[in-house]
Amino acid sequence: MADRENSLFGEIRRMARTSGAVGGIAARVAGERFLGIKTDKAAHAEDLKSILGGLKGPLMKVAQFLSTVPNALPEEYAQQLASLQANAPPMGWAFVRRRMGTELGPAWESNFTDFGREAAAAASLGQVHRATLKDGTRVACKLQYPDMPSVVEADLKQLRLAMGLYARMDNTIQHDDVYEELSERLREELDYEREAAQMRAYGLMLRDQPHVHVPTPVQALTTKRLLTMSWLDGRSILTRLSEEPSLEERNAYAKALFHAWYVPLYRYGIIHGDPHLGNYQVRPNDGGINLLDFGAIRVFPPRFITGTLTLYEAVRDSDNDKAAHAFELWGFKDLKRETMEVLLRWARFLYEPLLEDRIRPVQETNDPQYGRKVAEEVHAGLKRVGGVRPPREFVLMDRAAVGLGSVFLRLKAEMNWHQLFHELVDDYREEDLAARQSATLREAGVPEAAP
Repeated sequence: MADRENSLFGEIRRMARTSGAVGGIAARVAGERFLGIKTDKAAHAEDLKSILGGLKGPLMKVAQFLSTVPNALPEEYAQQLASLQANAPPMGWAFVRRRMGTELGPAWESNFTDFGREAAAAASLGQVHRATLKDGTRVACKLQYPDMPSVVEADLKQLRLAMGLYARMDNTIQHDDVYEELSERLREELDYEREAAQMRAYGLMLRDQPHVHVPTPVQALTTKRLLTMSWLDGRSILTRLSEEPSLEERNAYAKALFHAWYVPLYRYGIIHGDPHLGNYQVRPNDGGINLLDFGAIRVFPPRFITGTLTLYEAVRDSDNDKAAHAFELWGFKDLKRETMEVLLRWARFLYEPLLEDRIRPVQETNDPQYGRKVAEEVHAGLKRVGGVRPPREFVLMDRAAVGLGSVFLRLKAEMNWHQLFHELVDDYREEDLAARQSATLREAGVPEAAP
């Protein structure tokens, strides 16, 4: 009973802290849209960023995600929320000691020769401490903040409210399945034992990629609220880019990132759904990357990957019948021909770097707003034809494509994207992917995913 009361009060506190921000957005957007009242949306977005950035919880993560979904939020809000970082105030040492005791027992310190009292990093759901095991192994201990289940539920209620209010103003993209997908993935992120299993799966899938490094979980020191894993040395890609590395080095990072995301996708039907800059590091001296944070993982039905490759062929061959079949495989229902033609505009934008067998930047126009302009054209087109309801599987796939594309732009990489892609897919068979996916998830111990 006490746990239920604590959870309820946690939700109420969370709702009180965020509802004003969400309600303020809705009121201001509605006032301008329906009453002609002009508001300073940029200033309000800055206020919202400050409010959400100081909270320990996933609403910040959801805001980051929504900022990458074209036209899910007004542009001013998307620009501000895109820059949110995990900057929650850290738990103090006395609190950390109690939390570690709760997870590993009163003698928890006996597992380590040293344990950093200060957090080495902070995230939306927890904070990371450096430590050393008895055998000398350096590890990272990710300890979840307290009361996170109630925080997640309160945030999801706020997200439903915000998306519902925005849908009343513009229902071009119907977000029902988007919300369900985000809800499922966020709840899964609370379970660090699940994340450890997903980390093991990534270690298996990427074991033949020498320039992609994945931490190894320490199962004996992992619980649902504590994840202990091997420590990987690396640093921020933004820091390295500020030092103006050579094109060769930048291309090496781009190739490693391409393999980190797309070997699992096209060989196993699994994607890392959070290409946030904080979720990978560049390694010292070898051009490789560390891939981190395996909470938001999507396992796709094999037919969905078949649909992805079918759509590529449709774009390449200008074959609308094949495109219609691809969208059906993806789960779009009863698409009108006019709606499909608008969606193909977005597909051509995403697949365009893969079409020509030559070395090129991922985007050949110098316009930094080109992607947003394409998204606005697609949004306007969908509005004209009556809107669309994207299937839930589409959400993290689209996010990864957009997020990685922006990283490749930032790297100013020049690669033969066509060749990298075809090296992964030329021998594709759906039944082979299904077998690899099943065997890998079983070996890693990943629980059955949501549909």
